[in-house]
Amino acid sequence: MGKKTTGTVKSSFLSMFLLSSVVLLFVGILAASGYLFFLMARLPKVDRLADYKPPIVSQVFGDDGVLVGEFYLERRIVVPVNKMPRKLIQAFVAAEDANFYSHKGIDYFGIMRAAFKNLLSMSKKEGASTITQQVTKSMLLTPEKKFSRKIKEAILAKRMEERLSKDEILYLYLNQIYLGGGAYGVQAAAETYFGKNVDQLNLAEISILAGLPKAPNTYSPIKHLEKARERQGYVLDRMTAEGYITPAEADHARKTPILIQPMKKVNNEQSAYFLEYLRIQLEQKYGEEQLYKGGLKIYTTMNANMQRAAYDTLRKGLKDVDKRQGFRGSVKYLSEAEVDSFCGKVEEGIDSSVLKVGENYQGVVVGFNADKGDVLVRVGERSGILSRKNMSWAGRIKMINRYGKPEKGGKGLSLGSVIEVSIITPEFEKQGAQFALDQTPDVQAALVSIDPRTGGIKAMVGGYDFKKSQFNRAMQAKRNAGSAFKPIIYAAALDKGLTPATVIEDTEVEYPDGAGGTWKPQNYDREFRGAVTMREALTYSINTVSVKIMEQIGAQYTAEYARKLGFTSQIPANLALALGAASVSPFELASAYSVFANNGMLSPSYYITKVTDTDGIVLQDNPPPVSVPVISPETAYVITNLMQSVVASGTGHRASIIGRPVAGKTGTTNGAKDAWFVGYIPQLVTGVWVGYDQERSLGNGGTGGQAAAPIWGDYMQQAIISLPAEDFAAPENVSFVLINPRTGNLARQETAGAVMECFIKGTEPSSYD
Repeated sequence: MGKKTTGTVKSSFLSMFLLSSVVLLFVGILAASGYLFFLMARLPKVDRLADYKPPIVSQVFGDDGVLVGEFYLERRIVVPVNKMPRKLIQAFVAAEDANFYSHKGIDYFGIMRAAFKNLLSMSKKEGASTITQQVTKSMLLTPEKKFSRKIKEAILAKRMEERLSKDEILYLYLNQIYLGGGAYGVQAAAETYFGKNVDQLNLAEISILAGLPKAPNTYSPIKHLEKARERQGYVLDRMTAEGYITPAEADHARKTPILIQPMKKVNNEQSAYFLEYLRIQLEQKYGEEQLYKGGLKIYTTMNANMQRAAYDTLRKGLKDVDKRQGFRGSVKYLSEAEVDSFCGKVEEGIDSSVLKVGENYQGVVVGFNADKGDVLVRVGERSGILSRKNMSWAGRIKMINRYGKPEKGGKGLSLGSVIEVSIITPEFEKQGAQFALDQTPDVQAALVSIDPRTGGIKAMVGGYDFKKSQFNRAMQAKRNAGSAFKPIIYAAALDKGLTPATVIEDTEVEYPDGAGGTWKPQNYDREFRGAVTMREALTYSINTVSVKIMEQIGAQYTAEYARKLGFTSQIPANLALALGAASVSPFELASAYSVFANNGMLSPSYYITKVTDTDGIVLQDNPPPVSVPVISPETAYVITNLMQSVVASGTGHRASIIGRPVAGKTGTTNGAKDAWFVGYIPQLVTGVWVGYDQERSLGNGGTGGQAAAPIWGDYMQQAIISLPAEDFAAPENVSFVLINPRTGNLARQETAGAVMECFIKGTEPSSYD
């Protein structure tokens, strides 16, 4: 009886357990189904991928069609699948998804194979995501690491395979994938690593690229060529196994040298200020989406060669100005224990296998050669010599053979000193690099170059380093123009009837300053010359004469005259304006000078000539603006002729280096806080300003002729190479007569010191001495 009862209980318990299990299973299936339907209802639509256009780089071109800049969030150049080498497609398929052409979005066999391998190794060594799943993951889903995302990925992959062809999926994958070095898609990667278009790649290069998706940084051929070669071997083995290539082809690819030769990148750095000025306007007009992803083609007035010259010469000129102020000392001091860590970070920032000649890097002093006076410097993982000769500009520097900061106020070099060095020769296998001591200038500058006939901006640099300061001093800085403003005053005087031969006394003068005191304008050299002509006064930048001229013609008239030349900044109507007390931008001053260069015509500035979309449809077409006459051609010519004397024999003589007819004017403000030179040839006007952002003296060699004019001269020597030599043509209504410069009267041939002078007809002197 007991046994029967026990059996009945066991049977009842088993029935209940089975029933509960069935119910739980049913509820689980319902819950899973509900969750699945919930996920499916919230999934993004796959259909939109059929018309999907990957984000494309917007390109900026110079006036000669040269690519000068790019705007993008991801650097991608889209290529259709039919323009890609077949072996490239096969390489990516073999390495990433061997069953791509047979599965329907999910590779079940691949999942089992990966699971088995991972189980054997007790770690996740192999994944099983198909190319289709990778596309869904990167284009349709967020990067969250949840189990639900894997389910979504699988569902979307199945849907994608139903909607798109295999070639359409490959088009998305090979143009979307990140391949390191800032390159998205195979075309950008081909340019980044090999300097080629994708259809020019050989099998060795193809197999390097196909090895990158797994870990773009780890297998980068630029940073880790040996690891990249190992990964290349895997890709070639997979291609051979899949029958895409023969063993002989694979062996030949392994033996083919890999030449890392990145396509010359657009140097956004040298054009950074121009591009930023451009970007602000374009973003306002077209919006962020179209500018950064829409593949716009923007054609500009910039000349690539001029822009490069502007960038290089401005930086060189600033270093020259800065070094005249002396060596400021080490950037910082490291302990011996800190050196390796610091150098490791420097190495990470070096984007090439060798140090680039002319580039600046931070190095650490790690030793001295007392006999030769050389310093051993480590830059990243490389070492080299800083010779005494290559730091001579810094004067005699004490070498301290211990770690730690030198005594207070000392500028010596101790072990662990972090200094800036430029590369003279890079390192070789058996020889270290040769360095020169350098330092980043504290002083700033701006350069703007304009075609006076069209108003097109040809070059613009707004500071030493855009990465450190985005403030565009060429357009935004408002600084006192000093004597560089005098040509505007002299032009106004010409239109009031004065002439180059008008004689004015260079003598001491004083005026009430409005505060109960007096103002006594001084000349730069603190000397007075007596009677001088207007030409002499401008040539030698005589302050007292400028003040007397303005007093004669009127400050209000002069301020209005300046506004006529295009100034938009406030121009004060007082006598201090005679010495350049107006705060204006380098662009404004260069634009005003362009009126003189363009026969009295003001050409409104512009910088965009055309914008097209990715299909070539013209969105914006800008012909040169119509020029407007603002002063007479005769006045423009005479003031130009006067400024030619400034360059030929006055304060701007350093500009004569270009060997062309040049007109220009220097400018130096009180205390040498601002240095200017604005000058031109008939086809090009260029303005240069040098100074500190926080106003202080430029010190030794801080005049416009010493600090700004050399930059102008170096730049113009390169800028004019493509421009034919031209002289300034005199209008018919300009005459040349012989005068006595001591009196301003007509002179006879036998008069000692007589010179030819130019006049607007009707203003010539009428009497002889």
